[in-house]
Amino acid sequence: MNPDPTATDAAEELPDPYFPDVITWVNQHFVPMYRRTLGGEFRWCAQWWRHAEAISRFTALWHAWEAMRLQPATGIGLWYRDHLDHQLPVLLGPRGPFYQCTETEHLEPHQATVTPMPPGYWEHGPLALDQI
Repeated sequence: MNPDPTATDAAEELPDPYFPDVITWVNQHFVPMYRRTLGGEFRWCAQWWRHAEAISRFTALWHAWEAMRLQPATGIGLWYRDHLDHQLPVLLGPRGPFYQCTETEHLEPHQATVTPMPPGYWEHGPLALDQI
């Protein structure tokens, strides 16, 4: 038995998303809607789905869009201000996830290397700045 019957009721009342997934949202909403002249300031990769950062940012935008589209009056306006206006310059920017790509060529971005910490390094907690 569910200890909180309102949790199930609330889940049942949620409307279906307008777009079934982030892929559809990007292909049918984002790409046709937010057009920019590509090159220089704005970058794009036709294989956007090969960029983990782009997937994460697009997913955040899509989830927020789905929630805010249902808010009357200012929902989408707030979505632009609080979500898209921040993410768009990062996503399409010259140092964003598509910075090495062109519209016709995907180049795998370089992944930073990580050196494992020596055993016991954090045994006594992280170092304070004055200990470095």
